[in-house]
Amino acid sequence: MGLFSRKAPTMLGLDISSTAVKLLELSRHSARGGNRYRVESYAVEPLPSNAVVEKNIADVDAVGKALREVVRKSGTKARQAAVAVSGSAVITKVISMPISLSEREMETQIQLEADQYIPYPLEEVNLDFEVLGTSEKNPEMVDVLLAASRSENVDDRVAALEVAGLECAVVDVEAYAMERACGLLAVNWPGGGEDQTIAVADIGATTTTLNVLYNNRITYTREQNFGGRQLTEEIQRRYGLSMEEAGMAKRQGGLPDNYVAEVLEPFKEAMAQQVNRSVQFFFSATNHSAVDMVILAGGTSSIPGVDELVQERLGVDIMVANPFADMSVASRVNPQALSNDAPAMMIACGLALRSFD
Repeated sequence: MGLFSRKAPTMLGLDISSTAVKLLELSRHSARGGNRYRVESYAVEPLPSNAVVEKNIADVDAVGKALREVVRKSGTKARQAAVAVSGSAVITKVISMPISLSEREMETQIQLEADQYIPYPLEEVNLDFEVLGTSEKNPEMVDVLLAASRSENVDDRVAALEVAGLECAVVDVEAYAMERACGLLAVNWPGGGEDQTIAVADIGATTTTLNVLYNNRITYTREQNFGGRQLTEEIQRRYGLSMEEAGMAKRQGGLPDNYVAEVLEPFKEAMAQQVNRSVQFFFSATNHSAVDMVILAGGTSSIPGVDELVQERLGVDIMVANPFADMSVASRVNPQALSNDAPAMMIACGLALRSFD
């Protein structure tokens, strides 16, 4: 690397969820005791309904317009971005390969053998791999993580970024972006997460994803249909509002007096039940019988008092995710808004961290 070599351009973390696009740009500087991150820009822009359906982009132009708007709002000058596809759109498999192979030889061999592992025609998938390290079973072999996604999942994201004048530098998997962001939270976990089983319940608008980490690595993922939209729909039905008005009222208040007791509390109860059920599914699918801690992430987890209710129902320590707790913030970023949105920014944060790989 030359003395005047250009720093790699910053990558924007762009999380395209079912109801909004979220943008995050980070910078990093060395400080005593390690690296410090700073939030350079951030913004959230709602998506028109049905632009993204079940994590798949249904309307590339609508998503592209929202991406253009979120970039404008954030004030960033960066034009390279990292996006993610959902875990349900990705097939992953760990295979073993001889340690003596170069990366190019591995790539050739994987291309030749991939049809054994992937149930789609190879011309219809995007394929990538990462060497995880020496195999525990055989020191002559390395474990290699293979990840494949249907090309349309990737192509639609690339096309939406192009509409917004952005370049797609990385396509990641949501679970790995979540794992990377959890690395920022782990400083506040018992033992820094070592030998700990930590469940992360990411409760979005339409989907709840439970990721379980052991030793700070995701070992289990499961998605279920449950999210904040159910609360919005109940507000809409009960008070005769449009979906948009109901969403605004949910965030900004101004609903009748009976709202808390008759609508919000039952929803919080349902949410605690959902998290409990997801954790029970994890127990029955694995040989675990306990988790050391539950992290609540996703926009719906910012509802006041949800953390206490979940803690009461599950009887384990609960923490609401805030990946920005130890970060400084650029002057153009509104710290209060960032703090309110923090639990919903985990995937965007994990993607923005790809700038520093």
